[in-house]
Order: sequence, then C-alpha cells, then structure tokens
Amino acid sequence: MSPVFRPPNPVRLLILWIGLALARLGLIDRDRAARTTELAWPRVVTGIARMSKNAVDVAMVGIAVGSAAIAGVGFAGPFWGLAFAIGGGIAGGTIALVSQRYGADAHEDLGQAVRGSVLLVVVVTLPVAATFWLIPTDLIGLLSSDARAIELGARYLRIVGLGIPFAALNLVGSRVLVGSDDAYTAMQLRAGGAIANVLINAVLIFGLDLGVIGAAIGTVLSNVVVATAFAVGLVRGGLPGIGAFPVRISPIGAYADPETIADLVSIGAPVGARNLVWTAAEFPMLGILDVFGRDVVAAFVIARRIWGIMNTPGWGFGLAASSLVGQELGTGAEDAAERYGRDIIRFAVATYLVSAVLVAAFAEPIVGLFVDDPGDPAIPIAVTLVYAACVAIVFQGVAGGAAGPLDASGDTTVPFLSQFLGMFCVSIPLAYVGATTPLGLWGVYLGFLAETGVPAAINYWRFDSGTWKSISRGYRPGNEAGSDGGSESGRTD
Repeated sequence: MSPVFRPPNPVRLLILWIGLALARLGLIDRDRAARTTELAWPRVVTGIARMSKNAVDVAMVGIAVGSAAIAGVGFAGPFWGLAFAIGGGIAGGTIALVSQRYGADAHEDLGQAVRGSVLLVVVVTLPVAATFWLIPTDLIGLLSSDARAIELGARYLRIVGLGIPFAALNLVGSRVLVGSDDAYTAMQLRAGGAIANVLINAVLIFGLDLGVIGAAIGTVLSNVVVATAFAVGLVRGGLPGIGAFPVRISPIGAYADPETIADLVSIGAPVGARNLVWTAAEFPMLGILDVFGRDVVAAFVIARRIWGIMNTPGWGFGLAASSLVGQELGTGAEDAAERYGRDIIRFAVATYLVSAVLVAAFAEPIVGLFVDDPGDPAIPIAVTLVYAACVAIVFQGVAGGAAGPLDASGDTTVPFLSQFLGMFCVSIPLAYVGATTPLGLWGVYLGFLAETGVPAAINYWRFDSGTWKSISRGYRPGNEAGSDGGSESGRTD
C-alpha cells in the first residue's frame, strides 16, 4: 500500500526530527520511529488543541470575570474529569481489543468490541450527568468555603455535566480509529471540535456576556457535534470532507455480548481507575490548596492547564504504543512488541524533555496570558509551580510510555496501582504537610515530582519484567493462550 499523503505539520516534523535524532544515536530503530511518529503526532495535535481549549477557557473566564471564576472552574474541573476517567477506562479496553483484532484481521469481533464499548459508556455516564445537574452546589461546596467560587463553579458544572456522555463516546470513537492505524482522522475530528469550542466560547463569554455558563455551553455543544461525527463516520465507513475510515461498524448486532463486556471491563476498569486517580486526587488537592487561599488555588489551576499542554506527547505515544504493541501481540509477535515498547519509551522521554525545556524558558509570559492584571499575586506562584511541573513531566514520559504496552496487553492493574501510590500515598500527603507546616508551597512542588516519579519507576519495572506478554495471550482473538510467545510471524519490522 502506498503511503497516505499528509500535509506538513510542525508538530509532526518536530516529533519525527526527535525520533530520527535518536535513531542516528542508535537508541531506537529508524523504521519504528517513523511508524510511531505517524500514529503519535495526530494524537499530540489533538491533545494540544484540547488542552489549549481548556487553558483558553480558564483564560477567558479569568479575563471576563476574575480569579473567582478561575477558582470556580478549577473546582468543577475534577467533576468534569470524571467523563475522561470513565470514558477513558472503557476506551482503554476498546483500543486493546480493537488493535489486536485489527492486527489479526478479525473484523467481526472488532465490531462487537465497539458496540459493547458504546453500551458501557452510555450506561455508566448518564447517572453521572444527572447527578451534576441536580446537586452542583453541594458538590462544589465539598471543596471550598469561598462563596463566590462555589456559585460560579456550580453554574459551570450544572451545564457542562450534560456533555459527559458525549465526551466519553468521543474517547471510544477516537480509540477505534487509533487502534485501526488511523490517528489522523481522529485528530481531524477531535481537534476540530476543540477549535470550534474556543470560537463558540468566545462568542458566548464575551459577545453574549454569559461568563462561566457560556464556557460550559460551548463545551457541551462541541462534544455533541464530534460524537455525532464519529458515529456517522463509523457506521458509513467515512465522512464527506474527511475521507474513508479504516473500519466500518454496523450498528445492528449484539451490544451486550457477555464475553466482550467482560473483556472490556477487565481491561478497562483498571485503566479507568488509573484515570480516576488523577481526577479523584484533585478533590483533596484542591481542598488542601484552599487552605492557602484563592490565589494559590488560581495559580494551581493555571499551572495544571499548562501541565496539560506539556503532557500532550503522552497522548500520542501512549496510544501509539497501545496500537502498535497490540497489533504485534495480535499476531503473536511478542519480541517485536517488546522492541516497539522500548523504543517508544525512549522516544517519549526525549520528546517530553524538549517540551519541558521550551515551557520553562517561557514560563512567565505563558502564565501572564491567563490574567488581565500583571500585578495579580497568583502569577509568581503559578510560575514556580510551572517550573516544578517542567521537571516532573520528564518522569511522565517514562510512566506513560511504559503504560502503553501494558495497556495493549491487558496488564492494566499495575499502572493503576502505581498512579494510586504516587498520588494518594506521596503527592497529596506532601501537599498537606506543606499546607500545615512551614514547608509551605514546597510540599506542592515536591508533590508534582512524586505523582510522576513513583509511577515511572513502577511501570518501567513491570514492563521490563515481560509479564505483560503472557497476560496478553488471554485477550487475543481466539484466546490463544498456548501460542508461541517468541513468534514473529505475520509482521515485519
């Protein structure tokens, strides 16, 4: 098959340049670097677009309403994050099953995996959306005693919660395409949705003076549009103006197949739990930061939005690892799967390092984009938090890069436990010590390092052990547990 033409993209060129530089140094294989780049860069662009959208949301409401709005949206953020914890968990099962079935050319089983994923997403997320609509003030009030921040956060949460099922479905749709070797189409849809979200928000926040409610409405509308595009494209096998999809999924068929649902839950539950660790950890973290005051909360929210943009390489490399390693495992090529995993870990760390250096060099002007008053006391706090994040993000390259092969194999429990230990057993206790002792903000800085350093050590140890290869045999098409783990038939490097 001749290569598909992709228009020049600076993110793709930068990632490819890093990969080729590593290949020249003999650290990774050139062909694997090229193939990883082609799957990773569209997802990185999607991540940059979506995380930038989140950052712009905060900047818009901060400029339009003030630091109370930044804090309010920040308090609502973990609740909205439940969409990505739940949807991302189910989608983790989706990409593992889809990539292995795509690699084995088992398209009927692939369609069953997608329908089962859709059913799970709808069943699990609808009650969450209903809860946010009914009691948003009570929920935000759990995190803060700041009356104005609670009011604004509750307004935002009530509306944005309506978008949770659609946001979760978008994750499933994206993983179906990435698992089928097409990250570019997923990028077009999700990044396009993020850009539309920013434009809608600008009209609603500034043009119609809707403040945080405008930001919430824009998020819901954009997610509905993207979810509809994924659904139509997967059923039709493509979209006008976008092109053909690599797979076509019939909406007619069993949705609640017991074996498929069981596989999705067994793989996806630890992935969802791992994502939930990030989200759930923000609840006590924001509660602890509230002790420092509104300025520290606002600074932390700003730093987290910048962290989100820096973390976007992980979106690409994690999914590239899940797809490429999963496809190799689907054919029984375990040695090739391991080589992909090792190369992607090194590739991810180098890319994160470049990201960290760039952000650290421009930390002050970047933070200044979030507030209208250059004398705002939150600015210097946010800058120091960004510096801490720049150090911590390099460890995230190891943690996320090693988690990708584990996710592809179905060995998802260890990455969950590593993230739980890093966040709840080290990071949050350090922040609490900082809030209640003279350690002060240093507790928060050290917490940033702990939340990535601990998972990096544990995930890499698990990957290096090779246990994940034997676990993958129970999830392959036909459950070929007795297949030869060293075979490389069916795929060339």
